[in-house]
Amino acid sequence: MLKRILVANLCFSLLLVTAATTFSQNQQLSPTDTVRLFYQTMRAKKFKEAFAMSIYKPAVEGLSDKELEDLRPDFEKMAANIPDKIDLTGETISGDLATVFVKVKETTEKTEQPEPMLLMKINGVWIIGDKENEAIVKKAGTNFFFIARIDTHHNEVQDLLTKITLAQVVYSQQHNGQFGNLADLITAGFLPKDLEGTESTGYSFHVIKSADSKSWYATAEPAQYGRSGKLSFYLDATGVKSSDVGGKPLIVRN
Repeated sequence: MLKRILVANLCFSLLLVTAATTFSQNQQLSPTDTVRLFYQTMRAKKFKEAFAMSIYKPAVEGLSDKELEDLRPDFEKMAANIPDKIDLTGETISGDLATVFVKVKETTEKTEQPEPMLLMKINGVWIIGDKENEAIVKKAGTNFFFIARIDTHHNEVQDLLTKITLAQVVYSQQHNGQFGNLADLITAGFLPKDLEGTESTGYSFHVIKSADSKSWYATAEPAQYGRSGKLSFYLDATGVKSSDVGGKPLIVRN
């Protein structure tokens, strides 16, 4: 019995030493080391751990497993935009503020200027971000990434509706003044195929043409109201209109 107690105490002591060493190492990370580890962790798709090294920690630490999975496609897009080769060219430190200069390594002859990444020290640990944006994240809390997603989708829908308009112009020129529906425009190669679904855009798109194909209008509604978007959109020859109608199609009476 005494031997078991001694072994248990020894194991517990080793755990404490390991934890203390890890904590000490994290505290000693330089700004450059912090940025490097952040990129590595994001590319490894350990998103919660990565964001814990930044001002976005309050936006993820209270999320449920379901909410994290809901946001995973957005996080994976972020990770996919991080190139394999990143050069951290230097850092400057002034008190509790720091800047790390990040340069994407190019395989072409094009020379890219390093981009500054801001950090600040909190409780002796460097984290990525600045105080202004930290306040915004804290205010939004666990809603932050959902709000950011909605804003992004709203902007992307506007751009896609513009593409639909241009696609109809070209399509009608090639089809004796007749317009196409969504399937027609995608088949003709004027619009991306992913508009048939909602996964990449968070929106459901529809292009409706008249019986004689001489006129058309388009609508876009959030796939998940309050999660993928809030505004519903309507597009016709007069332009784009949008309104929050609870995720239902926007009806415009001429």
